[in-house]
Amino acid sequence: METATSKDTIQQRVTEALVEFGAERDAIKPDATFESLDVDSLDLVELAQIVEEDYGVELREEDLAKLDTVGKAVDYVAERA
Repeated sequence: METATSKDTIQQRVTEALVEFGAERDAIKPDATFESLDVDSLDLVELAQIVEEDYGVELREEDLAKLDTVGKAVDYVAERA
């Protein structure tokens, strides 16, 4: 079921944020790990704040530890938005 907040929209927002953090846009794919994109823990905290502000989804530290790829993070947010 497609929600008002689509996975595509979330993917675009996450991609924008990761590019701001210095990741290569071409490398940002669902199976890309944050580590492979050189996204550090401070960037992930900032990403969590963006997600919470934009979608009302709170990402706690333990959630971030499990969400090691872009796709997992986008799916997590889409399921809860």
